Amino acid sequence: MEEIVRREFVYLWYYFSVQLDQIFDYWLLGMAIGSAVSVFGKDRLHGLFARMQSGRMGLFGLVPACLLGIASPLCMYGTIPIAASFAARGLREDWLAAFMMASVLLNPQLLIYGAALGETALLVRVLSCFLCGLAAGLLVHVFYTRRGRTFFSFEGFAPPESRDTDPRLFVRYVKNFGRNVRATGGWFLAGIVLSALFQRYVPAEAFASLFGRENEGYAVLLAATVGVPLYVCGGGTIPLLQAWLASGMSMGAAASFMVTGPATKITNLSALKICLGTGRFFLYLAYVLAFSALCGLAVDLLIL
Repeated sequence: MEEIVRREFVYLWYYFSVQLDQIFDYWLLGMAIGSAVSVFGKDRLHGLFARMQSGRMGLFGLVPACLLGIASPLCMYGTIPIAASFAARGLREDWLAAFMMASVLLNPQLLIYGAALGETALLVRVLSCFLCGLAAGLLVHVFYTRRGRTFFSFEGFAPPESRDTDPRLFVRYVKNFGRNVRATGGWFLAGIVLSALFQRYVPAEAFASLFGRENEGYAVLLAATVGVPLYVCGGGTIPLLQAWLASGMSMGAAASFMVTGPATKITNLSALKICLGTGRFFLYLAYVLAFSALCGLAVDLLIL
């Protein structure tokens, strides 16, 4: 019995160390760049967004709104007060919807360590997140902004107090980097452990039969559903996605998971429920599930 336990530990350590070696540098670089954006560029990004309202971009403003949402390093609890301050200054709600949707799905940290999945997966993730934000803004425009209806309710929100206040820039950066590592490090290691367990005990053939291209629509729907309870931290899901793709998961199923996961992460849902209300909150969930399924099917059709 002791010999069996020892052998299994050796196998698991091998899978763990290989996965850690493949992904660790991306995770560390993502933390470094994310902290740099947060400390040195966050105010400039949000200033650019605020200045957009002085122009006459119309629906074309949805494009920079999505891009600024992706570039924003804030979590959803930090994004909502910022959006509330923009709304108080009269910024269009369709632009806000695009900004917040894109911000939910992607940020500079996740963008960098998501590169560990390969160029195709990274491109799919960026495009799907951008299009999801764009479509959200268009829908809010058609059904709310154009009709003079209000989509968000930001009452009681105030911009969060910045924690990057140290007058020494380098110290400010180091503190921000440390907070990012503490916030994501545990989930990142947990994801690698789960990935090692998956690689050791789940047959690749069985996984491919569920999530592979031969199942097409079913695989995409299943991945979208799995993304709801399973996604806790973006860094923690990268090792899992890498193992799943290597085991036969279709890129469309992965794309679907990468949309529903962050969009339905419990902390993001808690924040969004506050500013959407019950009815619009369920509209948000329906939109996310529908978009992720359509996105996954489209990716599998386009990527042969």
